[in-house]
Amino acid sequence: MKIMLGITGSIAAYKAVEVLRKLVEAGAEVRVVMTRNAARFVAPLTFQALSARPVLVDEFSGWDPSSIGHIAVSEGLDCALVAPATANVIGKAAAGIGDDALSSTLLALDCPLLMAPAMNDRMYRHAATQRNLNVLRERGVRIVDPDTGPLACGAEGCGRLASPDRIVQEVLALFAPRDLSGRTVVVTAGPTREAVDAVRF
Repeated sequence: MKIMLGITGSIAAYKAVEVLRKLVEAGAEVRVVMTRNAARFVAPLTFQALSARPVLVDEFSGWDPSSIGHIAVSEGLDCALVAPATANVIGKAAAGIGDDALSSTLLALDCPLLMAPAMNDRMYRHAATQRNLNVLRERGVRIVDPDTGPLACGAEGCGRLASPDRIVQEVLALFAPRDLSGRTVVVTAGPTREAVDAVRF
């Protein structure tokens, strides 16, 4: 299972460390891409140590110089996850803007994408943010809805990053077997009797 973990400049970026740890424990090969602002909250070295892979922050450094970073990261992925996803990166993804390593990687993806928003409740409820989330949902992006609770600003509200456990469960659900997918099944409650012959049932 090859997964790209995108991390944006949110105070919740520290929770991405736990998300990465749980994905690695589940057997995933995780490639990490961070925005420059995310790297101000948590050092890329933390993610490099946990993933045992280089972390892409800047298109022009920190990655294999013989390849184009965002293209190389996006190849052969089974899924991609952005956690935390700020209003900024959500807006860029909805508008198709690729002006940094992470947003360019998102444009190059050819796999399922999950995004876990994290922001102040007023920012989350803003009409522009909700429109952008709806655009992404219409494109098939799975949104891991935020929790309600204490926010970094001291207020209570919806916009708190979902728990690392819930985020990882959403990712792993993509890989769960779906043996009956696309089939119609009838479930009955109780026995049925069919005559075998004139004497027996």
